[in-house]
Amino acid sequence: MLDQIPTIKILMILLVLVLYLSSDVEAQLRVDFYRNTCPDAESIIQEEVRKAFFRDRGIAPGLVRMHFHDCFVRGCDASILIKSTPANVAEEDGPPNAGSLRGFEVIESAKDRLEQECRGLVSCADILAYAARDSVVVTGGLGWDVPAGRRDGRISRAEETVDIPAPFDSLDQITQAFAKKTLLQDDMIALLGAHTIGRSHCTSFSDRLYNFSSTNSQDPTLDRRFAALLKRQCPRGPQGTVDPNRDLVVPMDPSSPAMTDVGYYRSVLLNRGLFTSDQTLLTIPRARAQVVQNVQNPLLWMRKFGDAMVNMGKIGVLTGNDGEIRVNCRVING
Repeated sequence: MLDQIPTIKILMILLVLVLYLSSDVEAQLRVDFYRNTCPDAESIIQEEVRKAFFRDRGIAPGLVRMHFHDCFVRGCDASILIKSTPANVAEEDGPPNAGSLRGFEVIESAKDRLEQECRGLVSCADILAYAARDSVVVTGGLGWDVPAGRRDGRISRAEETVDIPAPFDSLDQITQAFAKKTLLQDDMIALLGAHTIGRSHCTSFSDRLYNFSSTNSQDPTLDRRFAALLKRQCPRGPQGTVDPNRDLVVPMDPSSPAMTDVGYYRSVLLNRGLFTSDQTLLTIPRARAQVVQNVQNPLLWMRKFGDAMVNMGKIGVLTGNDGEIRVNCRVING
């Protein structure tokens, strides 16, 4: 049949089909998704983030981190919000998350208000995406338009959190982890700038201070004065390393821990990146050049960060009739 149709017509048919399919995909997530169905959705979420931030500034980085950790496991489906049950250990209690996630109450407060305003319409996954954006704005960063229309997943397993990049990963390992989620190295370098806000547990980087390798107890790439400061903040316990039972934390960007700025990249250039995964940005010329560019042009980095957050927010999303809209973000619908 096709051999009877002129080649040019076949090409035109294929082009129309590709455009139709791509426009359909784009329509699944779109900016102003709730404009007609729940017009106050974004402002309600923003209000809840701002109220929580002024009570506790650590909420903002917590919400950004939660969105990131959600998207890297099963996609951006709010599966990270699902509570563990006797029959299932959920993502919340996986190794990278256990005891360190913050901001659940903000998502729940926003959801409660949205259920009163427009019942059953706004997904928990979208609330988390909006809250991450609003957290960056409230800490002095630039905002971005959030495409929405995500639906919520019904599966959450702790063992799947192995997909989340670790603080001790090399540049190749982090790049590969992002590539598995269809994100480029440029996205990765921009997104690591989120480490400009918030705190880290000492146990996440203590090996760089006390047990780096068989030949160096301390990471030789770490600035000596900074290492000395970290050792005072994260002293060794009886086992020769930081006591995991003590809740010791330090700011990831000591110069401005509550401000979204390029202080993180300045620290990396000074060999004061907190994690191995931070300092590894200087190991190849192309990544180092981007770090330098971000320091020199903060506005450009903020725009790149927003673009990278949009790209990340599209990972493995459920749309249309897939998934559900949870009534309670912490529990799947009955």
